[in-house]
Amino acid sequence: MKLKAENISFKYPSAKEYLLKDINLELDNTKIMGLIGDSGSGKSTLCKILSGYVQKYEGNVLFDGKELPKKGFKPVQLIYQHPEKVMNPKWKMDKVLSESWDVDDETLSEFGIQKTWLTRFPQELSGGELQRFSVVRSLNPETKFLIADEMTTMLDAITQVQILDSVLKIVKKRQMGFLLVSHDMDLVDTICDDKIYLKDINGI
Repeated sequence: MKLKAENISFKYPSAKEYLLKDINLELDNTKIMGLIGDSGSGKSTLCKILSGYVQKYEGNVLFDGKELPKKGFKPVQLIYQHPEKVMNPKWKMDKVLSESWDVDDETLSEFGIQKTWLTRFPQELSGGELQRFSVVRSLNPETKFLIADEMTTMLDAITQVQILDSVLKIVKKRQMGFLLVSHDMDLVDTICDDKIYLKDINGI
């Protein structure tokens, strides 16, 4: 199972300079990989391209040799750093989850999600609680590859460990691909089998 980026280049319409240029990257489900880069270096944009959330770019993204689907469920799921920005504030949390999949009690328990939280709105939960929902929502049974974009940066150390431990357990059980994006070298060295520096693959 491979996720491959071929000659990916991207610039914002208003920008003169490319943010990403001629990026080639190949990931699979045999290793937990880390992607390291400075703030503003284009890590988040690359993540959105790899997961199909940004579709206007130069080059190709292939998953097992095929282009990512433009519509419907995406086999490559992206976990954002700020979960509150990707949840409908008018939906209660049970609807936020069910939009993706019918989450079983075992998974809720694994991520420390209390049943009482399901009847609350996003603004009634803390950042750590919301991130648990964000992660669980991305773990649809059809998910084949997971990209975590600074997903624990805003969390306290204990919550970081809890969430990452649970994610890694499921990733290994399902033999999913996993890319951890961070500027925290210690975290990447602890979690990942290998790492990539964005500056080394970015041709700008």
